[in-house]
Amino acid sequence: MNAMLETPELPAVFDGVKLAAVAAVLYVIVRCLNLKSPTAPPDLYFQDSGLSRFLLKSCPLLTKEYIPPLIWGKSGHIQTALYGKMGRVRSPHPYGHRKFITMSDGATSTFDLFEPLAEHCVGDDITMVICPGIANHSEKQYIRTFVDYAQKNGYRCAVLNHLGALPNIELTSPRMFTYGCTWEFGAMVNYIKKTYPQTQLVVVGFSLGGNIVCKYLGETQANQEKVLCCVSVCQGYSALRAQETFMQWDQCRRFYNFLMADNMKKIILSHRQALFGDHVKKPQSLEDTDLSRLYTATSLMQIDDNVMRKFHGYSSLKEYYEEESCMRYLHRIYVPLMLVNAADDPLVHESLLTIPKSLSEKRENVMLVLPLHGGHLGFFEGSVLFPEPLTWMDKLVVEYANAICQWERNKSQCSDTEQVEADLE
Repeated sequence: MNAMLETPELPAVFDGVKLAAVAAVLYVIVRCLNLKSPTAPPDLYFQDSGLSRFLLKSCPLLTKEYIPPLIWGKSGHIQTALYGKMGRVRSPHPYGHRKFITMSDGATSTFDLFEPLAEHCVGDDITMVICPGIANHSEKQYIRTFVDYAQKNGYRCAVLNHLGALPNIELTSPRMFTYGCTWEFGAMVNYIKKTYPQTQLVVVGFSLGGNIVCKYLGETQANQEKVLCCVSVCQGYSALRAQETFMQWDQCRRFYNFLMADNMKKIILSHRQALFGDHVKKPQSLEDTDLSRLYTATSLMQIDDNVMRKFHGYSSLKEYYEEESCMRYLHRIYVPLMLVNAADDPLVHESLLTIPKSLSEKRENVMLVLPLHGGHLGFFEGSVLFPEPLTWMDKLVVEYANAICQWERNKSQCSDTEQVEADLE
């Protein structure tokens, strides 16, 4: 009798459980997708100067809200994953010519050259020299998208193919790209300067490429000749500081570390004969046992310690990271420098952002742009679900470069006017 009286209440209990389950799922989705996070203009760190005031007027994207796709765009992980797996949406196929340069150690460096598709806004000959991210090259979709957009805005583009990154180009010496080696990038820049003596340069680096271009410019004052400005996107500034954060599970960095290490292993092993073959004159510190350690490596640090540092004869991982990081060179850069990072980049720990923040407080030529969202090289834009082919990052880099070109043109015109007035007096 009691059981019969209780049965009508069971559906209500089940409905309550279902409601609680739905609420829990919605809560997890909201938290994971970061849906409650607001959209806002990027945080800007800079010194008040004529240049910074001109940039704020000339670059609307610096003061305008960056609006990522509503459903998933506020998750740095999804932005990063989409960049990693998809690159870009409906990526174009710009037409270029591949150039080959033989380095002094016998290595064959390659880069792709793309001519402009329109006249530049100031009418000058401007070349963007571009250094992609880790193990990337000119055929990557995010590079193709950016190059196509830059061409249509009047820029010639030269894109470095990291040594060993292209699957169809064999290594011709027992060496491949490393975290901060600037040799191949420098060779590409020198080729452009020699071939196009009238051109001016805009230097652009993505992720690891950002470290390389900043280190290159800071290595010697001569490297900054004919350079209008530099843009670095999503780099970490100090490998020595980053190595500790990369081993932490916070923001899944240890997982990303494993994935990148696995990709690096595949690239190195694809060049096994060129790097470890019996006929190869290997660096003295590189031994056959390092190959066996490479098979079991689960982090970039293990690969760097067992293989990469030995290409350049560093005695320890600490020395390799200290010497190859651009942090020691940033204060030697005198051309306008824009550093772009995303606050939700799962690969770049927030502690690393103190480096560009501190630099921007001391140097008038430096501006740090820090949007809330964007992940690592994502920066997708869109209304609800589907992203647009062109990203906020693509548009910002070109907009900044255009502004700097206009700034230099205005300075040149003012100098000419002052010279005429002086001659008349």
